[in-house]
This record gives sequence, C-alpha cells and structure tokens, in this order.
Amino acid sequence: MEPDLKHYKNKLLERKAELEDHSKKSRENREPVELDQTKMGRLSRQDALMQQSMAEATERNRGVEVQKIDAALKRIDNDNFGYCATCDEEIAKARLQNDPAVATCIKCAQG
Repeated sequence: MEPDLKHYKNKLLERKAELEDHSKKSRENREPVELDQTKMGRLSRQDALMQQSMAEATERNRGVEVQKIDAALKRIDNDNFGYCATCDEEIAKARLQNDPAVATCIKCAQG
C-alpha cells in the first residue's frame, strides 16, 4: 500500500485547524463562573457551572484528538504512516480514509 500522504496530511491539518478554531470560539464557556448571587440566582449559577463543565470536557476531548493528529503527522514525516503501531502491519485504506489519525489496524484495535 502506498497511501497518498499529501492527501492525508492535508486532511489532518484541516481537522487540526478546525479543532483549534472551535477551541478559540468556546474559550468563554470555559471561564470561571462567578459565584456572586446578587448577579445571578442559584439555579442560573448551577446551569452555568454545568455548561462550564461540559465545555471543559469537550476541550479535553479536542486536546486528545489534536494529540492523535500530531502523532499521525509525525508518522507521515517519519515514513511510518499507514502501518499499525502495535503489529507493524498495514492499516486498511478504508480505515485510514475514515480517520487518518488512527494508529492501529482493526485487529489490534479490537484485541
């Protein structure tokens, strides 16, 4: 298999830029919630805290995905892209097309 590295690299870089853009746009939702009850009621504050918590969890998930993308970009640069990080067998083209950041073949991912 000779994966189209340029295609995959562009796809990975586009996804990374998209994640970073979402992160910038949601920064306000992750800021600390004011605890001043004169400005907002108890239920509104609880709602704001829950929204902040969900935004922080989403940001952590974005961070994990960016790390996977960075690792895939490194594999491209090191000529290891398209091969399973566990067993060193080729990763199915359909699997890479679905998620070019994937590091393992389907067999290793399941087992």
